[in-house]
Amino acid sequence: MGKTTNRLVEALDAAVAGDGAAAHRILARLRQDTSTIVSDANPGDSGAASAEIEPFFAELDSMAQAIAVLKSVPADARDHFLAQGELISSVVVARVLLRAGIPAVRVDARDALATDEHFGRAAPDFEATRMRAGERLGSVARSGRVPVVGGFVGRSPGGQTTVLGRGGSDYSAAIFGACLDAERVEIWTDVDGMMTADPRIVPEARVLDRISAEEASELAYFGARVLHPLTLAPAIEKGIPVRIRNSRRPDRSGTDILPAAPPGEDEVRSIACKRGIATVDVVTTRMLMASGFLRTLFEVFAKYDTAVDMVTTSEISVSVTVDDLSRMKEVRRELEKMARVEVATDRAIVCLVGQNLKFTPGIAGRIFGELEDVNILMISQGASRRNVSFVVEGSDLESVVCRLHRAFFEQGSRVSAAGRPA
Repeated sequence: MGKTTNRLVEALDAAVAGDGAAAHRILARLRQDTSTIVSDANPGDSGAASAEIEPFFAELDSMAQAIAVLKSVPADARDHFLAQGELISSVVVARVLLRAGIPAVRVDARDALATDEHFGRAAPDFEATRMRAGERLGSVARSGRVPVVGGFVGRSPGGQTTVLGRGGSDYSAAIFGACLDAERVEIWTDVDGMMTADPRIVPEARVLDRISAEEASELAYFGARVLHPLTLAPAIEKGIPVRIRNSRRPDRSGTDILPAAPPGEDEVRSIACKRGIATVDVVTTRMLMASGFLRTLFEVFAKYDTAVDMVTTSEISVSVTVDDLSRMKEVRRELEKMARVEVATDRAIVCLVGQNLKFTPGIAGRIFGELEDVNILMISQGASRRNVSFVVEGSDLESVVCRLHRAFFEQGSRVSAAGRPA
């Protein structure tokens, strides 16, 4: 069922462009692929399962044709369209479990997860979700059955379908875990766990048996693909451990993400990176000794819903990084009313995460000594004490990550007790 949301986005984009035929072809392929999965998982009973998922596809077809005529889609309709993939998946998974002898019951995610009305990236209403999840999921569990609920999807106060944004399925799991006071949240994915680096860049990267929630959050925010950045927040607040496991290699023990830092670990625990970012340099003498300038500056980014990752300042300049350029024209136009603005793309962030890096002598020297021939464009040390981040040209990223991994994890440096070969 992988990449279903991507295919729904493709169909929606085709419909908005007025190409209803292309949207229909994409949805037809998705319908066929899903039907094949249903048939394989339910031999001898695929007819009933297919009948259960058919209404979802009929609605998708109807919506796509209407959107193709209008050549536009309201935000709430977009969320409703994209939510169908997870809703279909929950039907399929519940049927697979039933066939395996597990008394599964499919629960519509919209009946369990309450959100606000920020379509496209809705925020959960924890109090309302606690009540709904307790009623809908709790009642199923108390009856001795297994509730199956899709992630990513919720319902607004007005009853409209909402989505949490990309990575929202894992986030949903943590939300439900927190609201149900779970003993543990398990995220079953396609990698062995949190690693010392991205294995696509560093084949020698190693799995971490244990890592603190704060460290894992930093890694997720700065590009580690295992977790959505928001996933851990609900579990952290409730002190619930999270375990990352590989569904394709269930014999691997994975990574335990603990509320508190494991004791006695090495300073640097992992290296994360984020590609495709841009740096925005804002330079003006008007900010010299001026109060309120930074507030005005960041209000511009907030106005156009553009999140900032890193920030560095001097007496007359501010540099920030952003990874979403969709509204940069508007941001730049407003910023240029108050300052000179330069935007550079094809940059990358490298982030080293560990405990108390801020107070560990020699860390900065080891990092930048290893990279003395690399052009470092920005440097930032997080107030959390757990990360040192910097920006390089996108073309330098892989070399930089490999060199730092060798320096901290391979060249005779002690690999922490939480590290093991992948």
